[in-house]
Amino acid sequence: MSIPYVLLGILGTGPQHGYELKRQHDARFPEARPLAYGQVYTTLQRLARDGHIEVLDTRAIGAPERTRYCVTDSGVKKLRLWLAESIPPAPFVTNEIFAKLVVALLSGDRTAAAGMLSRQRDAHKSRVEELVARRQAVQSSPAAALSLDYALDHLAADLRWLETVAEVLADLGEEIGNADQHHS
Repeated sequence: MSIPYVLLGILGTGPQHGYELKRQHDARFPEARPLAYGQVYTTLQRLARDGHIEVLDTRAIGAPERTRYCVTDSGVKKLRLWLAESIPPAPFVTNEIFAKLVVALLSGDRTAAAGMLSRQRDAHKSRVEELVARRQAVQSSPAAALSLDYALDHLAADLRWLETVAEVLADLGEEIGNADQHHS
């Protein structure tokens, strides 16, 4: 996720200070890693340096001083250009699940591969149940619902792939068993 653009987008709704921006980000992207305050303020400094945001005012709200930022015309233009760009699909598709499977198969241990796949399916199904329950609870928040739908769709794709691999492994076992019987 491109944090500078997300912060520009949030600032497009009105002036805010860093603490508010972090809260808005974390609320609008509930399945993303929460932003660190340091990341928010470092990003704000870069956006201000580059003329995409500017300080509106600094005031004490409670004890600490809070600096509110607003988006500039340059920031609006930068955000619109980013929104108009398509995101190319990732050129490389791999993850730790695939790496574990390949290593298990390279070692010749189909039992380890099958066990890993089974445990991974269980972990994915458990996560799906958790997200489905959360999804039902966020009907009033379109951003949260979309985020959860995105995560659920990715988990569903992983589960389909895990099922396909389990079937291939089962077929390989049958082929090897049948070949052994023919050679006897």
